[in-house]
Amino acid sequence: MGFVTAKDGAQIYFREFGEGQPFVFSHGWPLNGDAWDGQMLFLAAQGFRVIAHDRRGHGRSEQTPRGNDMNTYADDLAAVIEHLDLKDAILVGHSTGGGEVARYVGRHGTARVAKVVLVGAVTPVMKLGPNNPDGLPQEVFDGIRKAVADNRSGFYMAFPDTFFGWDIGVPKDESLRLAFWQQGMAGGAFAQYECVQQFSETDFTEDLKAIDVPTLIVHGDTDHVVPIHITAQRAVNIVPDATLKVYEGGTHAIPTINQDAFNADLLAFARG
Repeated sequence: MGFVTAKDGAQIYFREFGEGQPFVFSHGWPLNGDAWDGQMLFLAAQGFRVIAHDRRGHGRSEQTPRGNDMNTYADDLAAVIEHLDLKDAILVGHSTGGGEVARYVGRHGTARVAKVVLVGAVTPVMKLGPNNPDGLPQEVFDGIRKAVADNRSGFYMAFPDTFFGWDIGVPKDESLRLAFWQQGMAGGAFAQYECVQQFSETDFTEDLKAIDVPTLIVHGDTDHVVPIHITAQRAVNIVPDATLKVYEGGTHAIPTINQDAFNADLLAFARG
């Protein structure tokens, strides 16, 4: 565990353990690197080195007044990768983290990257627009921002019902609600508020085109947070060497709700 200094001086928290080919994880909004516990423990036991950082303004990383944008998120990820001198890394990004991974490749290339995994990712773009007629309307994201500004603690207690799919019949586990709340509240309101624009409005199309390594795209067909038809089903046709795996009945929380199956898929992809 430690901190790396980003190019603007911000302190970015990361943790790592295990030995072998590195897996590098980028988390979703509004969580932190702890969201990857289930994958990191499993893969370390299988002979891999595992690394996860907290996005700036989230978790244990510094809460900065500037730099809460996708380009800086990607540069922060690059700072972690370069600080640890990682090579042949497998980058895994969930939700907003999927966008962060794509933008990392778009800005920094794949010289240090062997493979990419995008799970429930916001790529290529979420928001409704001229080039995205099936996207989600502005009102959806305005509602999220309002919830963060009005009472983010309450929102982080309620949002897990949709995030984990409890509102569509997935068995409820209140311990997951508490973990989601704890991770969300560990970050800063300002950074989390600003991040909503980044995960909703950023267009990652050119970044996806730049991913020239084998890529696994994983998505649930009942993901009501990041709908599959505007993301994964489009992204697989943009990334040059991509495979889409759809989890039937899968929600936005595949790394948690489908942990064993997802871990097996990561292992098979890494060794394949």
